[in-house]
This record gives sequence, C-alpha cells and structure tokens, in this order.
Amino acid sequence: MKTASMVLGIIGAIFGILAGLFAMFVGGLGHAFHSSATSGVGALGVGALLASVVGLVGAIMVGSKPKVAAILMLVAGVAGIICVSYFYILPGILLIVPGIMSFFVKKAQPHTASLNG
Repeated sequence: MKTASMVLGIIGAIFGILAGLFAMFVGGLGHAFHSSATSGVGALGVGALLASVVGLVGAIMVGSKPKVAAILMLVAGVAGIICVSYFYILPGILLIVPGIMSFFVKKAQPHTASLNG
C-alpha cells in the first residue's frame, strides 16, 4: 500500500502542477484581454502550484514518515481544490485518496535476531 500511495500522490502532484500552471495561464490571458472576471485566477493558480509541491513532498515521504505524508497530501488536495476548484478535481482526488491510504501504512519494523537455537 506504501507504493500505491506514493505513485498516486506523485501522479496527483504532477497533474496539480499542470492544473496550477493552466490556471495561471488563464489568469494571464484574462489580464491580457483586460477581463475583470479573471483577476484573481493567476494568484490562485500560484496557490494551487504551491499546494501541488506540498503534495509532491508528501508523496515522497510516504516511505519514511507515512502519517506526516498523509497530512501533507490531504492538505495539498483540499488547498488545491479551494484555490482553483474545477481545475483541481482530478489532482485533488489523486492526492486525497493516497492521503487517506497513508494513514493505514505501518512503518517497517526492524528485524531482531532470534536467540533461540
């Protein structure tokens, strides 16, 4: 389950980075055409981009610190959805699901040598 959480988290973070860049592109395009309806989309795209980076860090940390990784991925998924809503639906799902899965990952226990013959 550790590998699945890591892979889904990395894929979600990559899609989140793309969604953040797309939101920044839409905001820049709206600014270029002097549209007031897209005034804050670029800044929210930056927020989604930062959330995706946090999600990527969380996905990478699944092997060593699964609880911290779970919290990072959950926060990134929710923050991205709050920032750019519909642009972040797929990345949000791909970060929230492995975030929940990472809560159930157990850290590897070190092997102890048996002293019985």
